[in-house]
Amino acid sequence: MSFQIWRALPGMQRWVRLRLHSISGNCEGHITKMAATVDLEKCFEVASNLVSEAGRLIAKNNDNRTEFELKSNDIDLVTQTDKDVEKLIIEGISKAFPNHKFIGEEDSAEGGVKKLTEDPTWIIDPVDGTMNFVHAFPHSCISVGLKVNKVTELALIYNPLLEQRFTARRGHGAFYNGKRIQVSGQKEIGKALVTSEFGTTRDEAKMKVVNENFAKMAKKVHGFRVLGSAALNMAMVALGAADANYEFGIHAWDVCAGDLIVREAGGVVIDPCGGEFDIMSRRVLAAATPELAQDIAKELTQFYPLPRDD
Repeated sequence: MSFQIWRALPGMQRWVRLRLHSISGNCEGHITKMAATVDLEKCFEVASNLVSEAGRLIAKNNDNRTEFELKSNDIDLVTQTDKDVEKLIIEGISKAFPNHKFIGEEDSAEGGVKKLTEDPTWIIDPVDGTMNFVHAFPHSCISVGLKVNKVTELALIYNPLLEQRFTARRGHGAFYNGKRIQVSGQKEIGKALVTSEFGTTRDEAKMKVVNENFAKMAKKVHGFRVLGSAALNMAMVALGAADANYEFGIHAWDVCAGDLIVREAGGVVIDPCGGEFDIMSRRVLAAATPELAQDIAKELTQFYPLPRDD
């Protein structure tokens, strides 16, 4: 499979062309799938407008934030706002791009995680940090990423309560409220501010690892924060406000957008054991530098959540 970027003359739209797999036909030749095009400019514009609209919905519904349902346990929550925001975004994107696919937190909770294919796929968390939202702690967000051919092309993370908007396009840099951002560049674990989370399960084996790692980090890092939103934690690394973030038990919709935003800000995203990041593994380590990422990976007690997202 080949992947080409076409850059048009100034003032013209930028298009991405995907040459899809050739499939074997009979002995007389091959049948080739029709090439597909994805207008990333339009994708970003549509997603940005929908995220703004969804943010207004969150702000409007903020007074009803305490009305929630339980999902897998008493700390895994969903509100009507989660459902309404996801519905708004999916319906809006589907209208503009009828052939695009979706992996969304609430949609997946009802019908199981959808397989990630080479088709254009939007990965959505309508309210990342629902526990914060329920308690009026203003650190929650909408997280939207688009993968094409399994490569993340654009990302948006938006906290409408504090008007914090993080965006990125692959190869175009990362931005905070329209201003370009970059990671801190911190290499030393002893000078690093690190974030992580307890997660949304009270599973005894996982909690043992979480607490063990918290204790390890407390002895090694400059500061340690648990703020309740995986997506915003990664955005803080991109902003340079935090130097690293790790977590076990997250899902693809928690980290898809954050992964691209961190990398476009000059940071790294890897597996917590030090290897390559796998978005379906439910494990992530983002850091300002490769050196810091590897030093943190060496300290962490590992945990492999099941089932995976795929």
